[in-house]
Amino acid sequence: MHDILAPGSTIGILGGGQLGRMLSVAAGRLGLKVHVYEPAENPPAGQLCTDLTTASYDDATALRAFAASVDVITYEFENIPTSALDLLESLRPIRPGRRALAVSQDRADEKAFLQSLGLKTAPFYAVDTEEDLHQAVAEIGTPAILKTRRFGYDGKGQVRLTNPNEVTAAWHAISGSPAVLEGFVEFSHEVSVIAARGLDGAVACFDPGENLHQNGILHRTTVPARLSASQRTDAVLLAGRIVTALDYVGVMGVELFVTAQGLVVNEIAPRVHNSGHWTQNGCVIDQFEQHIRAVAGWPLGDGTRHSDIEMINLIGDDVNQVPTLAARSDTALHLYGKAEARPGRKMGHTNRYLGPAAQG
Repeated sequence: MHDILAPGSTIGILGGGQLGRMLSVAAGRLGLKVHVYEPAENPPAGQLCTDLTTASYDDATALRAFAASVDVITYEFENIPTSALDLLESLRPIRPGRRALAVSQDRADEKAFLQSLGLKTAPFYAVDTEEDLHQAVAEIGTPAILKTRRFGYDGKGQVRLTNPNEVTAAWHAISGSPAVLEGFVEFSHEVSVIAARGLDGAVACFDPGENLHQNGILHRTTVPARLSASQRTDAVLLAGRIVTALDYVGVMGVELFVTAQGLVVNEIAPRVHNSGHWTQNGCVIDQFEQHIRAVAGWPLGDGTRHSDIEMINLIGDDVNQVPTLAARSDTALHLYGKAEARPGRKMGHTNRYLGPAAQG
C-alpha cells in the first residue's frame, strides 16, 4: 500500500503545456500538489501548478532538485531526452514507464511492437537513406506517407508521396532524417480510445471518440463514434491489450482507422490525449483525473460516459470566438492561458453537450 500517494503528496510533471495545465487542475481537486518542470518561460501549466522549475533538460542540478521535491514523476509529452530520464529514474518512479516512451518515440519500433501483439497497422518500411526510400516505394507503392521516426506531432515531420518521382523531394523535405514510409490505409473514419491502467493492473477505457483532422491537427472529436457494437468492443479490448503488454501505468491515447477489414492502429500516445478532452464534460471522472489516479496509485474511476459531447479545438484565431462561445449554455470553455494566438497553435477547446448518453 506504500505506493498509494496520500493527499498533500506532490506529482512531478515533465512539460508545462496545456496537458500539464489540465493535469494540474485534476491533481488539485484530489488534494495533490504538482511541480512542473519546463524549459520555456511562462508555460500554460505554470499558472496553475504548485511549483514550477524553469530549466533545460540537460541541467542535472535542476533535475535533481526537482526529483527531490516530488513523490512520483509523469510527463505530458513524449520527446524528453533520454539523459534526463536516466537521471530522474534513478531518483523517483516515472509513470508511465520507460518502455512505453521508447516504443512510442520511434514510429518503426511502435509499428513493430503493435504487430507483435497481433494488431493491424499500416504497411511500413524503415528508411535511413534515399536509396532505402526508393526500395520502400517499390515495395509499398504510392500513395504513401513518409514520416520521421522521431519528434513528429500535429502533422509535422510528414510528407505525402503520390508517385515514385517524388522520392528525392520527399527525402530532402525531411532533411534526410531517419524515417518510415507508411502505406496508405483506406479508412472510412478515425477513432481513438483513451485507455487507463492502474498500478494494480486494472484497466479502464473511455468510449471511443470519432476524430476529424484539418491540416494535420485534430479539429473535432465526437462521442459516440460511428461504430458497431462489435467494433466498439474490439477498439476497447485492443487498447487494453496494448497498455497491459507495456505494463503501463497512466492514460494512453490509441488512434485507430476504421476499415472494411477491421480496425487498424494508427499510433499510440503514452499520455493524456487531445482526443480525450471530451471526457471533461462527458464523464464524472475525466482522462486527466484518471491519469493522476493511476500515477498516484489510487483506484481508477470507471470512466462511464453520461453525455454525448462534441469537442472542438480552438486553434490560432479561433480564440477570437470566445465571447460568442461563452454565451452558449450548452458549451463548456477550456482555455489554456496562452498569451499569443499563432497559426496552428492550440489555444483552448470547447465541449458542447449533444444530449444524454444512450443507456444500455
